[in-house]
Amino acid sequence: MGALGRHRGAGRGSHHAERPLRRLARSPQPDRPCPACLDRPRQRHPARRRPRRPAQKRKRSSVTATEPPQKPRRKRPTIGVTVSRHSGWRIFPLIWLNLALAGARALRWDDAADIDLERVDGIVIGGGDDIAPSLYGTEIVARVTLDPARDRMEQSLLAEALQRNLPILGICRGAQMLNVVLGGTLHQNAFGVYSSRKYSTILPRRTVSVRRDTHLAHIAGTAPMRVNALHSQAVNRLGRDLRIAATDEAGMVQAVERTSEPFAIGVQWHPEHLFYARRQRRLFRALTRAATAHADGRDQRDGVASDMPAHQPVSAAFRDL
Repeated sequence: MGALGRHRGAGRGSHHAERPLRRLARSPQPDRPCPACLDRPRQRHPARRRPRRPAQKRKRSSVTATEPPQKPRRKRPTIGVTVSRHSGWRIFPLIWLNLALAGARALRWDDAADIDLERVDGIVIGGGDDIAPSLYGTEIVARVTLDPARDRMEQSLLAEALQRNLPILGICRGAQMLNVVLGGTLHQNAFGVYSSRKYSTILPRRTVSVRRDTHLAHIAGTAPMRVNALHSQAVNRLGRDLRIAATDEAGMVQAVERTSEPFAIGVQWHPEHLFYARRQRRLFRALTRAATAHADGRDQRDGVASDMPAHQPVSAAFRDL
């Protein structure tokens, strides 16, 4: 065994010893160009161009495809909004939001010099201070906070807007001003006349009843409505072409509306604070549709009716709002 092992080991050793070593041949280095060749100008071959194919005349089809005419994009109506100089900074953004949700633009007016009825398709008379009793032919008999400059501005604005048949939405003070401009009067201290509970909150605490067969009922339904309250005055004698659209439990007027053109509704509460309630947003939507109809030269009430069918069901979540 030892001899055999030595023989095998010797055989392996002798075999490796006899194997020649392999060396990798180095690849030849490329020849460096001759300096004389570098100075020689390079000859360019003319570019090969493909032969042009003769133009083939296209056969005209006997049937011509006509695209359906596209409807022009409707322009959003612009609404002028009157607000107080000292409180308009917090009231106007809410009205702007409600009008934007309804598809309209809003312009802020707190100075008579800013008013331009040529630029708008409707107006909103916002809330604010009390209306001077001298505007409806009486004297001050209760504690009031007045803004004579705004009284003059909105009095002339409403008179001209009615002549131009511009749709109108009056909010709190705006509803009272609409009534005064049309020849009506106000209760300076409405809670001394009615037994209604006085609230001073933007939360929906007061319940109002909407009368049937009115524009307000067509817009927001006839179910009892929960609204807020921030007022002390209220409508007394109705103005021309106005009717009562809603009252509270004690009979105090909470909404008035015009019976003829133009579309005009005044509410005693502040729907801009109740933008989360669908029935309140419908007031701004109705004004927007009336403004669009006015811009198109159509009947404003028909424009509102086509967008809000009568007896529209109210969601259970907003039944009381």
